[in-house]
Amino acid sequence: MTPSKPLRKREGSSFRDNRGFVYWEDASVYRQINDSGRQSYDTLMGGGLYQELVDAGLLIRHVEEHERPAGGYLTIRPEHVAVISYPYEWSFSQLQDAALATLEIQRRALARGMTLRDASAYNIQFIDGRPVLIDTLSFDVYKPGEPWVAYRQFCQHFLAPLTLMGRVDLDLGQLMRIYIDGVPLPLAAKLLRWRDRTKFGLATHLVMHARLQKQHEGVAKKPQARITATGMAGLIDSLERTIKSLTAPKPRTQWGDYYDHTNYNQNAFDQKTRIVADFLEQVKPKRVLDLGANDGSFSRLAQEKGALVLSCDVDPVAVESNYQQMKAAREHNFVPLLIDLTNPSAALGWANDERASFSARAKSDCVLNLALIHHLAIANNLPLAMVADYCASLGSVLIIEFVPKSDSQVQRLLATREDIFDDYTPEGFEKAFGARYEITAKRPVEGSERLLYLMTRKDQA
Repeated sequence: MTPSKPLRKREGSSFRDNRGFVYWEDASVYRQINDSGRQSYDTLMGGGLYQELVDAGLLIRHVEEHERPAGGYLTIRPEHVAVISYPYEWSFSQLQDAALATLEIQRRALARGMTLRDASAYNIQFIDGRPVLIDTLSFDVYKPGEPWVAYRQFCQHFLAPLTLMGRVDLDLGQLMRIYIDGVPLPLAAKLLRWRDRTKFGLATHLVMHARLQKQHEGVAKKPQARITATGMAGLIDSLERTIKSLTAPKPRTQWGDYYDHTNYNQNAFDQKTRIVADFLEQVKPKRVLDLGANDGSFSRLAQEKGALVLSCDVDPVAVESNYQQMKAAREHNFVPLLIDLTNPSAALGWANDERASFSARAKSDCVLNLALIHHLAIANNLPLAMVADYCASLGSVLIIEFVPKSDSQVQRLLATREDIFDDYTPEGFEKAFGARYEITAKRPVEGSERLLYLMTRKDQA
């Protein structure tokens, strides 16, 4: 019997570059380099830039395959990226660090006679806690005098959203969900307050840039100003100073200081920690999805036991705090993400296939759902059975906390709405989740009326 050929599937986002494309085969990722990308790739590899960037942790490592691809020059196999995330799922500092990494890559490229021809934020991924470029074909040979071809893209993907997040409102980072090719500079300039428009870096790279962009709309041949190598270095330095001058605002949000105002006493919190740690020890998951992670306190229980953790929360201040803790501790296998479970990132872009949905990217061995069910079921009117279905679609094991109506946090939610949630009881909860899961363990959190459950999806039990 002839063995079947491996299934090859082209990556949905890889269609814009005539120099090559990314595809999947046998659960591994490959990048084909076409003949049109040969010179740039050979210069990257032969001129020392590839090794310098890899050693600095700025570029993903790859190996070359031996067979020449049909219709192409070379095939490479990059290191596997365990978690793919997008700019609208990052905190302010994550996007800022990705911007600074992009500028540092451009600076090093220029020193070795190359330049970034692509400065898309989607080409950056967080690997072991650091922003890393994953597009090996983003480089081109630098021609002295030519402007930085990716300058506008950098400003749209990084400078515009960071400026709006830092100067106007953190939630404006979500504009990247609408404008997946980057926030239009004229829109960003229009949303800025007058005093911010006059600051030198923003006036130069955002306001004036937007004005010039509008002036040359529809012009068949746009003027190309020549720029010296010194001028190019100055441009990078100016962008870097501008990006660094932006800071994340610290508004008081509902969950940004959750653990300072929770109704747990210390003993109850410590016991909850021990129970969750015990459940994790029983399951020994390799990959954990923490929904409603806040600042990542319980995510780190899983990370300390060797799991790769996606630590998600809807609150931008909480996610920012989580990311800063990760950086300070130099934690690996840990990715903080800004996710609204009632409206998670959808499949976007061309044919709804260019950017994968959060649900497609988040599947894990184990799902943590702690102190969250009441927000979903009561604050957002989600039927318990639908919550169970969604959790089951994300992972085969579930560690979940049930918060009863008598709990002060639930009473706060019910204070401003009619109590129509007749099935929101321990019995109703167990019935709804029992349709999808076997309840493996059930433990009360002493000092509260909350319950912790360990469940296994029925097709895995």
